[in-house]
Amino acid sequence: MNLPSKIRRALCAALAVALLAGCCGLAFAGQNCEPRRPSLESIRRDLALAASVADQLDEMARRDGTRVVLIARAGQDLSQHSLRYSHLGFAYRDEAALNGRGAWRVVHKLNQCGSRQSTLYRQGLAEFFGDGLHLHEAGGVVLKPDMAARMAERLKDDRVLGALHEPRYNMLAYPWSGPYQQSNQWASETLAMLADPAVVSRESARNWLRAHDYRPTTLQIDPLKRLGARVATAHISFDDHPFGRRMAGQIDTVTVDSVFAWMERAGLGNAPLRLRTLPPDRVPRRSVTDT
Repeated sequence: MNLPSKIRRALCAALAVALLAGCCGLAFAGQNCEPRRPSLESIRRDLALAASVADQLDEMARRDGTRVVLIARAGQDLSQHSLRYSHLGFAYRDEAALNGRGAWRVVHKLNQCGSRQSTLYRQGLAEFFGDGLHLHEAGGVVLKPDMAARMAERLKDDRVLGALHEPRYNMLAYPWSGPYQQSNQWASETLAMLADPAVVSRESARNWLRAHDYRPTTLQIDPLKRLGARVATAHISFDDHPFGRRMAGQIDTVTVDSVFAWMERAGLGNAPLRLRTLPPDRVPRRSVTDT
């Protein structure tokens, strides 16, 4: 395969990182520590998607002034639950990055591989999409200008982003109470805090989300599956869910798809987008190392 030297170097570096992650257990969102050996082709596709998404976001920024986007990846196959995306973060344009050339950054939450602990991360698009994808496409919701203006600078402040972060991770955390917090839940609660200065706690964030008609996804999970998941995985619990709904197999949780639908319904963002890898002649190209 003939690739430009910059892309070859990026592929080699990404392959080394991916192999290290597979053998030594870095952080993955809601997954167990299972060795993974991604192929060079899958890494190439990850990087191509990251570069293409960056180009498309840049074009939206030039055309419409886009500053903040809810960005999602499809890291797992959730089609059995009629869900497309698995993991959500905030993408924003950092004009000071790369010696003033600017770049898109993503802030999001990941659980420590196979554990109940989680951490917040600030990454480039190549890292965000290099975590093992089920579908090589991104989901996105562009925030309305007034919302984006309130959030853009605050997304660069680690203290602000950590204000509502609960390290105790549960991939199926109940949205309306409880001691846990999953990745998409952190994003939705943090969005509430960034949207309204009156939101200063997780409880007030949940109240704000209820008042603005957020509706979680209800998964149907029977008792045997719940028992198997609880016994086999440290990062799944059900003890925070209401007893009656839990016994009926109704597990409410925050999903990307539910957040995307709510953003448009509540007038906080535009209609969801699907961002795929475009042919080179469709958008201005850049080096993949810029993502």
